[in-house]
Amino acid sequence: MLFRSRIDEEKATVSKMIVLYCKKKHHQKEMCSTCRELHDYAMLRLTKCQFGNKKTVCAKCPVHCYKPEKRQQIREIMIYAGPLMLLYHPWLAVLHTYRSLMSKT
Repeated sequence: MLFRSRIDEEKATVSKMIVLYCKKKHHQKEMCSTCRELHDYAMLRLTKCQFGNKKTVCAKCPVHCYKPEKRQQIREIMIYAGPLMLLYHPWLAVLHTYRSLMSKT
């Protein structure tokens, strides 16, 4: 899986995590309205990321661009879906883990 940019890579990873979380936690075939809203918010924040291709993983970013409520929601999703990503989307999980380890604090 090749990405045109770091932002595209992050969008794919976050998108897969939110979809996986919603399917497993909310037992929906399609994303529920709460998860859809967070997904759209996350995609917008990534589109507007000031770091572009020099972006680190969000957890190590010096700028926290999410509203506190959304930040808590995405944190819960990542805690739940992160380990599952190894089963459902192993390439993205490994890539994200690598980027996390290589990112500066």
